[in-house]
Amino acid sequence: MAVQQNKVSKSRRNNRRAHDALTAANPNECPSCGELKRPHHVCPSCGHYADREVVASANEVDLDEDAA
Repeated sequence: MAVQQNKVSKSRRNNRRAHDALTAANPNECPSCGELKRPHHVCPSCGHYADREVVASANEVDLDEDAA
């Protein structure tokens, strides 16, 4: 087990932790529906990516009642 030789001061400890902060999200506006989405990801509300539909939304797909 690692045991420290000397006490690490609060200043030195906090300097090490200075770069551990989380950065805020950078959402972009979807060009097709206008909702906010993550950059380079499929839009969760409309299913479009780069001006083409990648994922069909649930209301567009015909689901049989007995097939489910």
